[in-house]
Amino acid sequence: MTKLIHTRADLAAARAAAPGRFAVVMTMGALHEGHRQLMREAREQADYVIVTVFVNPLQFGPNEDFDKYPRTLAADVEACTAEHVDLVFAPDRDEMYPGGTPSVTLDAGPVGTILEGASRPGHFAGMLTVVAKLLLLTRADVAFFGEKDYQQLALIKRMVADLEIGVQIVGVPTVREADGLALSSRNRYLSAEQRQAALALSHALREGALQIDGQRVLEAATKILRDEPGVQVDYLALTDPLLGPAPTTGPARLLVAAKVGTTRLIDNVPLLLGEAA
Repeated sequence: MTKLIHTRADLAAARAAAPGRFAVVMTMGALHEGHRQLMREAREQADYVIVTVFVNPLQFGPNEDFDKYPRTLAADVEACTAEHVDLVFAPDRDEMYPGGTPSVTLDAGPVGTILEGASRPGHFAGMLTVVAKLLLLTRADVAFFGEKDYQQLALIKRMVADLEIGVQIVGVPTVREADGLALSSRNRYLSAEQRQAALALSHALREGALQIDGQRVLEAATKILRDEPGVQVDYLALTDPLLGPAPTTGPARLLVAAKVGTTRLIDNVPLLLGEAA
């Protein structure tokens, strides 16, 4: 039976009693199949699995959706129970930040200023701060994150390496609906018409990934997005796997962010440049 706790003291006690290899899956709740896949991966690779549920105010800008972000803790615990999670840690704001908003946060560096960082100033400082806190509080051996938030995953890996935190970070491929839409807690904001328009994101990425030349990748993806009036593109970028300049040949990443109605969505795919798929 999954146990629900809310305090750091209870977390410390549970961690001290946890056997073997310890895994954490960090979430902001409103759990969907993508989160459940992370739990399954964790269950396969660890003896004890904890899921954290915390809507982190530090990573929301003043005009973003912190107040309306879905909070569905009872349903989240049910999902965790179904996936045989051992512990759910769901602190409130005062429990996570007992002194109020922290005066010291983590600098995400140059990669934190591009793509999502350019559109959402301060987002990655807030994200890395809470991830670092939760890694230290849980003392996990391994942590699982989805590749849908690819820039987030890259920055967490860089933070763990640079600060020598001593945890293994595992990226899990994006989980999609049957029609290709990447699963997101924000998908519930979409009307039926908007959801149909949102399919342009995954369609654009698929078409781009069929190309083997960088310019053609962007041209193919851009055409799909341009032809869907319900999508307002924030960025479409082709990079190397570390989010640096795209290579001429070899592994690369194609990333997109766009608004559909008032809902901001992101997606990405891996691809190989200079080689037939």
